[in-house]
Amino acid sequence: MTVSEQRQHVEIDSRDDIELRLGADVVHLPIVRSVAANIAMRADFDLDAISDLELAVDEACATLIALAAAESILGCRFTIGSDEIAVTASVRSDHTEAANTSSFGWQVLNTLTDSAVTWSEPDGVGSGQHLVSIGLSKRRPVVAG
Repeated sequence: MTVSEQRQHVEIDSRDDIELRLGADVVHLPIVRSVAANIAMRADFDLDAISDLELAVDEACATLIALAAAESILGCRFTIGSDEIAVTASVRSDHTEAANTSSFGWQVLNTLTDSAVTWSEPDGVGSGQHLVSIGLSKRRPVVAG
């Protein structure tokens, strides 16, 4: 999936979306993990898929927190589809690059999710900062039977 396809996918206007805004600090990671796990449980994902999504969201948010500018807010949006959950997380950063896709953490994201992309764009408010984002999705496992 290309970055533009991923953005289109996660920017669906849905009243069932859940969006969190937290200080970009590792002390908030348990909250984001808990929300991810709860959403996956309510979407009837199996235990392995719930755990995978929880770990992937944790890794994506930890990666972004490491790139965050001082006093930045971590935004995390969960879009619940009929057979998948898409997550977009973003922070303002002094870095112009997207997250490092050759890191071990990125390999973990690719293993735990069905798709993972990252991008960076000017923040749009003239601060010279960039909005660094990670988008990922996890599909509900198909049960053979």
